[in-house]
Amino acid sequence: MEEKELKAKNGMASLVFFILLYVAATALIIIMSFGMEEHEPLTVILFVLGIVWASVGWIPFMGLKILKPQEALVLTLFGKYIGTLKGAGFYMVNPFCQAVNPAAQTHLGQSGDVKSVDENSVESRMAAAQKGSIYAINRKISLKIMTLNNSKQKINDVLGNPVEIGIAVMWRVTDTAKAAFNVDNYKEYLSLQCDSAVRNIVRIYPYDVAPDIDTTGDGIPDEGSLRGSSSIVAERIRKEIQDKVNVAGIEVIEARITYLAYASEIAAVMLQRQQASAIIDARKMIVDGAVGMVRMALEKLNEDDIVNLDEERKAAMVSNLLVILCGNRDAQPVINSGSLY
Repeated sequence: MEEKELKAKNGMASLVFFILLYVAATALIIIMSFGMEEHEPLTVILFVLGIVWASVGWIPFMGLKILKPQEALVLTLFGKYIGTLKGAGFYMVNPFCQAVNPAAQTHLGQSGDVKSVDENSVESRMAAAQKGSIYAINRKISLKIMTLNNSKQKINDVLGNPVEIGIAVMWRVTDTAKAAFNVDNYKEYLSLQCDSAVRNIVRIYPYDVAPDIDTTGDGIPDEGSLRGSSSIVAERIRKEIQDKVNVAGIEVIEARITYLAYASEIAAVMLQRQQASAIIDARKMIVDGAVGMVRMALEKLNEDDIVNLDEERKAAMVSNLLVILCGNRDAQPVINSGSLY
């Protein structure tokens, strides 16, 4: 179902007109009541008209609608969709029209749904339902950009490691007719599709860069990971959600990863693994630097012809320099007072 914009009358002019009719009906009842003895047909007709309007004249007032900026009303007349009222202002529509918003009472803890504790409490909702305050429900559909922050999920990555991840999705309604009629509840539908998209995309990636893992689907291993490619992962999640919620008239503007960590049961082990990997990388860098310094020292000694060392003495010198350069503690010098040989 496609959205069609409804053209409505000016609400202020209609309000003034209906009030004047009420004043006229009241005046007719008062004036004609003094002339009822004459039993003139015109007098009786005017008196009856005044009574009728005074009895049912409140019905047109039900068609007065006020819209704030970025709000819309999806209206149906006896079950048939007649159009969507948009734009801030005061309008007059058919008083028998009914506003439709299936997600009016759905609160996901997102922007646009934040209310005070008293209004959101179970007791207040039950009290409102018992009083029959159905007209207090806001049937307007917000067209503003809203943020949905679903609860964190525990998902296994491509290597089978459990990962906890949370996302925030910026979205808005672009087609009110689809949102109201194509799905049962467009807010719950969006929330469910967000969880599903996160699960589908996260299980393609490893948490950290891993060998022989293809995350793009081209058959070539790459260096994609949840931690290192968060923007790419978020964009793929956004596209996955958008493909699913087009039917509900929703535009997903952006998706961002707000929380990413290993699950608690393996977090300590993975931390030790990361620490060990960091230590190995640091040691490798130290050894590479030490070998380079030893090579430079030997080349400098030979170039300047400072001392001639045989292979055995070179090996001893290399061993001593590597111990000094690669050791965790400062070297303790030992002075040799005898001959080098």
